[in-house]
Amino acid sequence: MTALRGWQEQALARLAEWDGSRPFLVSAAPGAGKTRPALVLARRLLRAGAIRRVVVVCPTTPLTRQWAQAAGALGLQLAPDAERLRPPSGFDGVSVTYARAAAGARRWATECTPGTLVVADEAHHLGEELAWGEGFATAFASSARWLLLSGTPFRSDQTAIPGVRYEDGVCVPDVTYSYADAVREGVCRPVSFIPYDGTLAWRSGDDVVESSFSDALAGREAGRRYRTSISVELPDGLPRILRAAHARLVEVRAGGHRDAGGLVVAADASHARAIAKSLREISGEAPTVVLHTDTRAHHKLAAFRTGRERWIVAVNMVSEGVDIPRLRVGVYATAARTALIFRQIVGRFVRTLPGRPAGELSHLFLPADPHLRGLAGEVETELRHVLRPPDEEAGDGEWDEPAERRAPAAGSTSAPVAADVSPSSPSSAAGRHRPPRPHLRARPRAPRDRLPGPTSPRSPPTSAAPACANAATRSSPSCAARTGAPTARSTPGSTGPRASRASTTPPSISSSAPSTSSWAS
Repeated sequence: MTALRGWQEQALARLAEWDGSRPFLVSAAPGAGKTRPALVLARRLLRAGAIRRVVVVCPTTPLTRQWAQAAGALGLQLAPDAERLRPPSGFDGVSVTYARAAAGARRWATECTPGTLVVADEAHHLGEELAWGEGFATAFASSARWLLLSGTPFRSDQTAIPGVRYEDGVCVPDVTYSYADAVREGVCRPVSFIPYDGTLAWRSGDDVVESSFSDALAGREAGRRYRTSISVELPDGLPRILRAAHARLVEVRAGGHRDAGGLVVAADASHARAIAKSLREISGEAPTVVLHTDTRAHHKLAAFRTGRERWIVAVNMVSEGVDIPRLRVGVYATAARTALIFRQIVGRFVRTLPGRPAGELSHLFLPADPHLRGLAGEVETELRHVLRPPDEEAGDGEWDEPAERRAPAAGSTSAPVAADVSPSSPSSAAGRHRPPRPHLRARPRAPRDRLPGPTSPRSPPTSAAPACANAATRSSPSCAARTGAPTARSTPGSTGPRASRASTTPPSISSSAPSTSSWAS
């Protein structure tokens, strides 16, 4: 068993002072190692007689097994997927999913005692007045100790997380270990973002609309533009990004990381299969495809983790909690663009491997969607003071254009028509190149200080928009430049998309418009 990391020792020192009078939140970057201090604490409390049993609650079944395996390495025995809170003979506790605990909340409540340590893994899955959150609160109300763990302690729906303390709607962790901290100490890899922009065209009702990501669009058309950018059927769109990502993976392997892997996060099952087909044509090797409906998903993930295959394509099986340290190249092609999902996907590429050089980059390819650029910019801001050359000035300001967050309306009629994308300005995350300043007027924003937060009751006050106190402020994206494209009709400097009647001559493309799917409407 390896020695504890510095931040884990510090977290345990804080936990040693915890009397259980209120829940304890550890906010640590994905891949930093939140499991270890939680299990060490559980072992210490059991040996001291301060608790009688441990229950670890997770969002997915594979995670319950990972916790049981990690606990076993420390001499603790957890029964995964247990039917009840009282562990079988010879076990120190159980590991179960939030869904199972919520389904049997009243029965579990009768078995829960003050001597039960409750560990809530990825606690952001819990929301007040939501099924899992209410079930969790009911099942474990009698416990004197709630230990909450999350790399992203906020929810996209702005719902408060049970047990989390808030100040003015901002969550206040008891222990914070940021992604920048982890990169600085060599615990996590830095990630370089490689955005792609260019001319995209899609059918909107009776019109064909052309636009690049630098054009300001209303919500519905912005959603259609993004879905066009991740359409597999347009050869100069996502397939071009996949070819570039595969070339980068080949470079990484040739550079010494011979079993480096790549991950594409897809929108849905049909999208994943189409991406897999394209990757097979590009690489000459069929990728591993993992879907949440696949009964063998867990075994496929485990095989890929220890294997040498180059690519894995998944929908939502790898968003969090899946440890595949050999992942070095990724493609963001999911329809979800929330901060939570983005952070969790980035977290799949930050895990380090023993024996590999410190500071190795991972690479994430993505469409240059304004909202994704903003999220990537937040990550870059966190890393800039860690990786920026000493003579580089801090801060690039912020785009004046708002980040588009609205999803297209259900039942809308649209279909991708054409795409011609190419890489925009590379990320500054590696500190090797300074990103170009945006063409729009920029205004600097000072970073928000961490809030220590006083002791407060278990139930957080009602707030309009819970967020994490140590969340980075938004900075200017490094992927600002609009790329000209051979089939572009709009001219450089144009201020918006160009729409034409569908009956007119469409843009020159090398493939016909694909049929729509659930994510492309």
